[in-house]
Amino acid sequence: MSVGELLRGRAGLRITDPRRTSIEVHAHLRELIIAGALPPDTELNQAELARIWAVSRTPLREAFRMLQEEGLISVEPNLRSRVLGLDPDELELIYAARVTLESLGVALTAGRLTRDESRAAAAAHREMDRTYRADDLASFAVAHRQFHRLLVGRCGPSVLRTISSYAEQSERYIRRDQVHHRDAFAARQQEHAAILDAVRDGDAPRAVGCMSGHLAGTARRVMADVAPGHGTWAVDAAVELIAAREG
Repeated sequence: MSVGELLRGRAGLRITDPRRTSIEVHAHLRELIIAGALPPDTELNQAELARIWAVSRTPLREAFRMLQEEGLISVEPNLRSRVLGLDPDELELIYAARVTLESLGVALTAGRLTRDESRAAAAAHREMDRTYRADDLASFAVAHRQFHRLLVGRCGPSVLRTISSYAEQSERYIRRDQVHHRDAFAARQQEHAAILDAVRDGDAPRAVGCMSGHLAGTARRVMADVAPGHGTWAVDAAVELIAAREG
């Protein structure tokens, strides 16, 4: 099925700021892939997308470059690219890195949130609840990124950029977890609340334990769905490493 057929009936791309065309094309295409509107192995043709969305190929080339860096598409010399499927090995290593880096982040941030940051984190938590219940998963992702970023905010700009990159690469796995385990949402929100409470209280060991368990849980659920029997040895090793350090 062509991209045009897959996108028929869906809301089109709206460019709100011509200066940000590449960013908005990337965000729109990224959401279509993460939401499953463009499933794995869908062929993406820059000329066809340029025609459908009435944009030039220049912003599409930049958007394709960003999507390739995020592991969402393959980019081929003939300008025909394909949406990549879920990769169990990638999932495992991304989440092993997240467990390690975000555990460090909450350890450094525990007890150091400003009042404004604490309020912003609580607001992001409420927004996650609202958008999930409204089935607005794209907006949920924005609030979710903000929440996690606030709780690791004292680890410095360079590490924050790396954490943000891994978090963005995780979103297709998080979306799958949300869709296939809707009954687990309340428990995930309780985990988020526990992490925030520990960081606010300045309890670094508790914050680390809550964060590592939260991230590992997502990885294990998704892995059980997409690759039963694969195991999560890298995630398990990261959790054990953190636990040994805290012990």
